[in-house]
Amino acid sequence: MAAPEAKSRIPRRLRLTGIWFLLAIAVIVVYGMVSRAAQNSSLQRLTEEEALPTVAVITPQRAGQGGTLDLPGRLDAYIRAPIYARVPGYLKSWSYDIGSRVKAGAVLGVIDTPDLDQQLTQARADLNVAKANAKLAQISAARWQALAGTDAVAKQDVDQRTYAYNAAVAQVNASEANVNRLVAEEGFKRLVAPFDGIVTARQTDIGALIDAGDAGGTALFVVSAINKLRVYVSVPQNDVPSVPPGTRATISVPEHPGKLFSGTVETSAQAVNPSTGTTLMEIIVDNPDGQMMPGDYASIHLQVAAIDNVLSVPASALIFNAEGLWVATVGTDGRVLLKKVAIARDLGPVVELSSGLSPDDRVIENPPDGVSTGDEVRVVSPTVGSTSPGRSKSGNEKG
Repeated sequence: MAAPEAKSRIPRRLRLTGIWFLLAIAVIVVYGMVSRAAQNSSLQRLTEEEALPTVAVITPQRAGQGGTLDLPGRLDAYIRAPIYARVPGYLKSWSYDIGSRVKAGAVLGVIDTPDLDQQLTQARADLNVAKANAKLAQISAARWQALAGTDAVAKQDVDQRTYAYNAAVAQVNASEANVNRLVAEEGFKRLVAPFDGIVTARQTDIGALIDAGDAGGTALFVVSAINKLRVYVSVPQNDVPSVPPGTRATISVPEHPGKLFSGTVETSAQAVNPSTGTTLMEIIVDNPDGQMMPGDYASIHLQVAAIDNVLSVPASALIFNAEGLWVATVGTDGRVLLKKVAIARDLGPVVELSSGLSPDDRVIENPPDGVSTGDEVRVVSPTVGSTSPGRSKSGNEKG
């Protein structure tokens, strides 16, 4: 009886072993399916998250104490005088070359004028002839006037002699005026400096033919006063109210890197150039050491005043399209809302907006291309914007 019972227990064990084996396989299969489903779900969620644009946001800042407006400019001498010849001839000599400092009245050059010299000699001779004729006419008129009370001469003859004398006197006066004119022109043989300054150009040399006047000719010398310099700068129309006369300015030039010179806005053209949309302003800057040169390119940094009731954002936050100027903000639901704004002042890297934003808006600092209202975005590292006034008029604006 024991043998059959043993034989019946062996299949039972086999069945139990098979059942456990099948259960193990089922558990492994189920675990694999659940694990794969979890991985697929995680991958899908990660893919969806990565598909969302990642943006950084800032909050608009109220305009503070103003800032600087950077513009290009060109230096010019405070006084600049091109020296032309008033008499024709040949350059006899010159005394000062370019870069020479001169005092008012210094002789820059001398012109040899043989034609003018001969004209003066002839005019003086004509004056002597006129004086001799006037003397003879005076004697003749006096004699005829002495006989006027007798019947020896007619009254008409006396009048003729008298008026002939008067005409001779007038001819003397005309001859003297001609001599004085030529003497004055002789004085222009000497080219003199009209004020203290520096010779910034010499465009002639000994023996050169000199034409009188500036018609068709060139200046022989140029004298410039550079102890002060004028700086002409074109200020954009929107910024003109922020740059009244008296505004402080600093000037930098390429040949003195890192060094700043102080100046003051003196005058404004009070007119807008229609072709550029700018107003010309003049800045006066002291240059006692002559470190800056006329004609030099300069970078102008104007201290502009703050505008009330405006908010500033980075220029990179602006969006330009066919409908105008916009700023992209992010709501509490993580979706984009475009707001139309108006610029009060462009300070380069930073723009001041007069309308369209509120101080608690979250502005996308650099919105992605093609962003529109309703788009979902992922905000990273939200920070409070630190928008200080810009330092360059050529800031990076998003277009």
